[in-house]
Amino acid sequence: MTFLWPQLLWLLLAAPALVALYVLLQRRKRKGAVRYASLDFVQAAIGPGQRIRRHIPPALMLLALCALIVAVARPTAVITLPSEQRTIIMAMDVSLSMRAADVEPTRLAAAQAAAKAFVQDQPSDVRIGIVTFAGTATIVQPPTRDKDELVAAIDRFELQLHTAIGSGLIVALSALFPDEDISIEQVLFGSAAGRERRPLTARREDKEKDKDKAEPKKPPRPPVQPGSYPSGAIILLTDGRRTTGPDPLDAAKMAAEHGVRVYTVGFGTPNGAMVGIEGMSIYMRFDEATLKSIAEITRGEYFYAGTAGDLKKIYENLNAKLVLEKKGTEITMLFAAIGALFALLAGGLSLLWFPRLP
Repeated sequence: MTFLWPQLLWLLLAAPALVALYVLLQRRKRKGAVRYASLDFVQAAIGPGQRIRRHIPPALMLLALCALIVAVARPTAVITLPSEQRTIIMAMDVSLSMRAADVEPTRLAAAQAAAKAFVQDQPSDVRIGIVTFAGTATIVQPPTRDKDELVAAIDRFELQLHTAIGSGLIVALSALFPDEDISIEQVLFGSAAGRERRPLTARREDKEKDKDKAEPKKPPRPPVQPGSYPSGAIILLTDGRRTTGPDPLDAAKMAAEHGVRVYTVGFGTPNGAMVGIEGMSIYMRFDEATLKSIAEITRGEYFYAGTAGDLKKIYENLNAKLVLEKKGTEITMLFAAIGALFALLAGGLSLLWFPRLP
């Protein structure tokens, strides 16, 4: 435990002084006490329990004072808690190779089943978004806490040609940061080039909008440390290698600059194998080296899933990694509550045991 204002802990030195003052006052009371003919009669009337009881309220009040002094020093502790605003984007490969039946019943069905189980296992305060990618990438479900909508989106996956892993990463990143201008064209051509590729009428409309709004543009987001963004992560699952779209490593660097961790899952055959798809034999393999590099660049982790059971275990592992985080949290309110509780208890016992006569 650490303190934001540790210098205020010097106030705890008042505790021994208060104890000494209390002992001194008790001795003065004894000297000024009324003399009785027989002290045995007085001691029998008071009893040992009564003598101990009269010291309990002051002791509780002293503990309350110490707890409040600690609270004033603003203590902090590293605790493991669910993140308050956790958003997870699942980027799923929906290329035609996901029809392969080397993972029963098919790669796509196994991936869908594992994704649904992952969604159901998340706590209610976690938002999940779903991005699919093949030749292009699309947000099929914006981040939401509605698990029924997420399951329905997973059931709507449609297979397409090609594999654009980089596009999937960029669109997933744009789903995490919807207020930023993150686009595939920006990575491929740069912001200016991407604007020039638009139709002339669209560019004219942009100029008119710029004149009407006359608002200063937001400065670009400054890069942060890789893996430092605590409120979001991306899970990337693919069974192939890039055949189109931006370089996945360039997309990974963009995610790293935003501090977002990318957990990559290789699904299928990393060493290459003949896979049967609708009666045809096709030689396929996924780019394991690239997936490992993406995870390393973003401070995430790479997983290999060879079967449906492996995929389910991976999602369970990711569930444990992404939901809970160790975070330095100020616990001032805890010590303030303890101090208040001791003070109330001291006052209540004092009124109960030593009522004042009117």
